[in-house]
Amino acid sequence: MPSRKQRRRRAKERRHDYEFVYVDEEGREVDVDEPAEQRKKTNGRPPPKRRSGRVVEPASWSRVGRRALIFAPLMFITIRLLEKKEALTASIARTVFLLALFLPFSYVMDSMLYRSHLKRTGARPDSGKKG
Repeated sequence: MPSRKQRRRRAKERRHDYEFVYVDEEGREVDVDEPAEQRKKTNGRPPPKRRSGRVVEPASWSRVGRRALIFAPLMFITIRLLEKKEALTASIARTVFLLALFLPFSYVMDSMLYRSHLKRTGARPDSGKKG
């Protein structure tokens, strides 16, 4: 059963729906063939848009390592700015600790994203062997 919002939307579409009608030389109303674009629409709505063909690759530690090279300096700078009186070695140790948490979490998130992509698209997983 459609929700109240869906019923209102459909009623509005019907209210504002109109047709092109021409009158021929004899005074009779003649329906006009709709262009191909409008025939493709369903219930006055355009067809659903396809998502971009973004390729979701399986999780890999090399990609996580590249991500670490980007985030490690950012983490270190943030720690240094927030804790100005902290010793340099303590800031480095804190950054290493945060990376130790961030890297496995990032790998797990990548693998979850890949699995959900496979489930959504119905694709088969790559065997991981190239060549």
